[in-house]
Amino acid sequence: FVTLDGVMQSPSSPAEDPSGGFGGGGWAAPYWGGVMEQVRAEVMAVPYDVLFGRKTYEIFANHWPEHGESPEGAMLNRARKYVATSTDRELAWENSVALVGDAADTVGRLKDQDGPLLQVHGSGALIQTLLANGLIDEFRLWTFPVVVGAGKRLFAGDAAAALTLVKTAPAGNGAVMSIYRRG
Repeated sequence: FVTLDGVMQSPSSPAEDPSGGFGGGGWAAPYWGGVMEQVRAEVMAVPYDVLFGRKTYEIFANHWPEHGESPEGAMLNRARKYVATSTDRELAWENSVALVGDAADTVGRLKDQDGPLLQVHGSGALIQTLLANGLIDEFRLWTFPVVVGAGKRLFAGDAAAALTLVKTAPAGNGAVMSIYRRG
């Protein structure tokens, strides 16, 4: 989920990630209805595992186990969750596996294994590492009609990638889904 100006930080609530003094959290909340219908159809319709950075994992793990009654909650709770982390602290959320060590190496080895689709949810710092190491094959983005200014950006610093648009569709509320593959 990104704003028109590329910010991905704290889409759900102001308390989600206020790091760096970010005060624009919750920018996606007014648009969830139409967007989540597309997310269920385009992202959650096939079996998948999830790859998280440690901070995003903790945000999700503090919320979704208690909200398993929603379709998204049930799917996330069922999915295997891989966590790129520098610590071997216990991961309490069901089906969670720590990937301790260099994120590019551990994720590269994970990608070489057979398994379902591997998705990254949130996890801005991890995405920057994956981008820098050519480990992202596809972007499934929802761009919201919001400009928040400062905040963590999806494509930060000197990130560069040639992408091919394979699908786009409006959510009916101003947000737009775009699916890109590395070109």
